[in-house]
Amino acid sequence: MIKEVEYKNIDFTKYTHCINQSAQKKYSVSKEFLDITTGKKWNILVKGDYDAVMPLPFVKKFGLKLIVNPRLCQQLGVFSKKDDLKVNDEFLEYLDKNYWVWNYNFNEYNKFSKTLKSKRNYIIPKNDYDLVYQKYSPKRKRKIRQDEEIKQHSEIKNIENKTEALLFIQETAIGASDSNDTKLYVKLFSDFHDAGCLTFYGFYHHQKLINLIAIYENHDVAVLLGTFNQKEKLKISGSSVLIDSVIREKIGNKDFDFEGSEVASVEEFFRGFRPENHPYTNFENLSNHWAMKFYTRLKKII
Repeated sequence: MIKEVEYKNIDFTKYTHCINQSAQKKYSVSKEFLDITTGKKWNILVKGDYDAVMPLPFVKKFGLKLIVNPRLCQQLGVFSKKDDLKVNDEFLEYLDKNYWVWNYNFNEYNKFSKTLKSKRNYIIPKNDYDLVYQKYSPKRKRKIRQDEEIKQHSEIKNIENKTEALLFIQETAIGASDSNDTKLYVKLFSDFHDAGCLTFYGFYHHQKLINLIAIYENHDVAVLLGTFNQKEKLKISGSSVLIDSVIREKIGNKDFDFEGSEVASVEEFFRGFRPENHPYTNFENLSNHWAMKFYTRLKKII
């Protein structure tokens, strides 16, 4: 039987054990990651004695509880010792029947009987760097080599001054819907940095910061959570150099996760590193069931 367990009642020892032993193990469902991305606004669905679990982040709008993937958290879903289509279907059915789902991403390993919308994510599995580099597109290799003049006047730094990094992010952020949205992202980056799991890497040209990437890291994976650039300096290709530098440093021991993108130009940029596509699925039911569910619950209230 599946049941919801509120955050305050979660046995995090059992939850963490289930996640770590699961066939679908993902960094984005650790307690630490979800606490930051949701502000501790998440519950879980549990089957049996934590034999299978499913994180359930939520927001409240107009008095309604909506299930939604939090910012910077790409994949959630069902986690169990073996990915079981029947078990996954049970969780999906429970989710659909009992919640208003604004947007929920399952993980790349979850399989279902019904067809769900598919999204792309790009990963370079851990390997020898030379073998990884050989697969880069000719264009990406050319961008990384750079002109001699640029090389002589450029350097890569681990940005230890968090304020400098966050100001640059705020000034160059693209894709946020408004200034408040940008502030929320900046706060998330700040919180991850304070937790010791996020590093800012900067590309400096003539001692001026022109490109920055934010890398989340645990013992299994390095994740590109953000790329930020000064528009007028894009031709210098500092982001390509930064990403290649991190791949060179990490790929021997960890996967490198690009986190995918729905923006065509960003996706093309990622694909230049020749990563593997690891698709995952998305579910929402607001558009199909909003009116009926609202009417049903309204009747109960009345």
